[in-house]
Amino acid sequence: MRLALPLLLATLSTTACTTVDTPPPPAAQAERIVAPILTTPDAVDSATFAQPQVARVTHVDLDLALDFARKRVAGTATLDILARDDAAQIVLDSNGLRIDRITDGRGNPLPFEIGERVEAKGEPVTVTIGAGDAQARRIVVHYTANPQADALQWLSPEQTAGGEHPFLFSQGQAILNRSWIPTQDSPGIRQTWRARITAPEPLDVVMSGVAQGEPEDLGNGRRAFTFVMDKPVPPYLIAIAAGDIDFRAIGPRTGVWAEPEVLDRAHREVADTEDMVEAAEKLYGPYRWGRYDMIVLPPAFPYGGMENPVMTFLTPTFIAGDRSLTGLVAHELAHSWSGNLVTNAVWGDGWLNEGVTSYFENRIVEAIYGEKRARQEVALDYMAILETLEEVGHDAPGTALHHPEGTDSAGSAIVYNKGAAFLRTLERAVGRERFDAWLRQWFDNHAFQPATSNMIYEDMRANLARDAAEAERLMLREWIFEPGLPANVAKPDPAAFAAVDAASAAYAAQGTIPAAETWRGWTSAERQRFLRQVPRDRSAEQLAALDRQLGLAATGNNEELFLWLDLALANRYAPAVPQAESFLAEVGRAKFVRPLFVTLMDEGEWGADIAKRIYTETRAGYHAVTRDSVDKVVGWEG
Repeated sequence: MRLALPLLLATLSTTACTTVDTPPPPAAQAERIVAPILTTPDAVDSATFAQPQVARVTHVDLDLALDFARKRVAGTATLDILARDDAAQIVLDSNGLRIDRITDGRGNPLPFEIGERVEAKGEPVTVTIGAGDAQARRIVVHYTANPQADALQWLSPEQTAGGEHPFLFSQGQAILNRSWIPTQDSPGIRQTWRARITAPEPLDVVMSGVAQGEPEDLGNGRRAFTFVMDKPVPPYLIAIAAGDIDFRAIGPRTGVWAEPEVLDRAHREVADTEDMVEAAEKLYGPYRWGRYDMIVLPPAFPYGGMENPVMTFLTPTFIAGDRSLTGLVAHELAHSWSGNLVTNAVWGDGWLNEGVTSYFENRIVEAIYGEKRARQEVALDYMAILETLEEVGHDAPGTALHHPEGTDSAGSAIVYNKGAAFLRTLERAVGRERFDAWLRQWFDNHAFQPATSNMIYEDMRANLARDAAEAERLMLREWIFEPGLPANVAKPDPAAFAAVDAASAAYAAQGTIPAAETWRGWTSAERQRFLRQVPRDRSAEQLAALDRQLGLAATGNNEELFLWLDLALANRYAPAVPQAESFLAEVGRAKFVRPLFVTLMDEGEWGADIAKRIYTETRAGYHAVTRDSVDKVVGWEG
């Protein structure tokens, strides 16, 4: 049901319904922030079944039990609803949930219907709440999540560092949380939440909310953990992890969780985190989430990191031993402003999260590690943009930052790197002082709210550009809504990689490999730059010489190891196959896994046979995010 905009604005209040029999949980008190929804056409989210203009969820209260033996999450989700007086139904998102019953605030059963499944979207759950019935403005969903829920990764003890206890983690972005939480799963429908989770001893549970005291001993070999998120967040940011994990503090408001076997290395790698928080606050205002903790997950985690509030999830593949890859931590921290504080209302505006965050990340890196490293990482990102444009075409619709319905992004180099290049171009054009003042007011004025490309475009015109003429010179519309790179793009410092580029040219022309001492003295960005510029067609002898001189196969830096394996497999270098097989069996990060399978499949029968053999053995250990992408590459048919 869709109503005209004026009627929607007139009939939907942004104050919470309070007429309920039972008192609301702490996160649903009257003082809480209830973020408004956006009702403009560009804010309509086609990835949800919800009709938030009619009735929307404002708070989720979970009471769930973790069953590792059956790989099952089961219990209740109590939803507070904000609805028009005449609303008779609310529509929720589900993906494979088994719903036993739904009741109102008094326990009275409510009629509901589960609609037909839509591929990659799930199925709608339409609940009759009764027009004008205040009791039905709180509903309780009794349910069980499917053991194969896309958001959840259940790991056997053998898949953990300790090898003794099982592990569970979730990954909800973009629309996977509907596979374990029955709510309205859309970034524009922000919700506060509370959770009580029971788990078997001795496992600990962490979530993307603030822990409420010590776990409760239930006396039956299980403990209960309680968490609260009293600030409205998009549903994809509700996250959970459970396993044999320990905590170690970094600073007064920062710390890291990890398996005991990993904790020492993890703690050393993220030791700069408290300094990063302080640097971020100096740039764009106070950190508003209280604590900033992290958990380093087992290698099956499909992403580099996930910016879940108060508990960033991290892959162990960023642990290099020298903090050379901690830009990842800076990135996830920056999301506490861009993404978590101000969120894209629809996924076609994902650059508002990732592009703004990538710019912010580089500013944190500059503050903590210096201008040289920051400039080099900018140059690597710019190189990735150019590679993508060459691959897909400078006029490809997917190279615009904003992606209207039916248009997919050309990839991360656009959403992340082009978005960051846009802001960097603005910074250089108007000056850092004026740009920083604008970006801070953007975060302040839209805190805990969704946003669209049109909104930031108008905000730039009103609050960044001095007049319409300057707005035109800045090419704001071209950057956001048109493909390719605008002519005014701020190009990276050509001297950032001068020494490396000279070495690359010498290797390409004469086969001169950098001295081992020179290689060790380079930054990781410099080593990655060199490896990306190695001519793709190499003989076995040339590859062996590179490995001997530079120690590529023995590196502890996974970004560099990936580039080496990709180069080796592209040349059917047999000595690299066992290492690639081991790497793909241990690491589930899609950024590494998918490209290596692509490279193998591109190498004809030789590579396809290896790829399919490895994938048959490793697929079960990958998260659904990784599986879905690699299935298409290898032609997996089950």
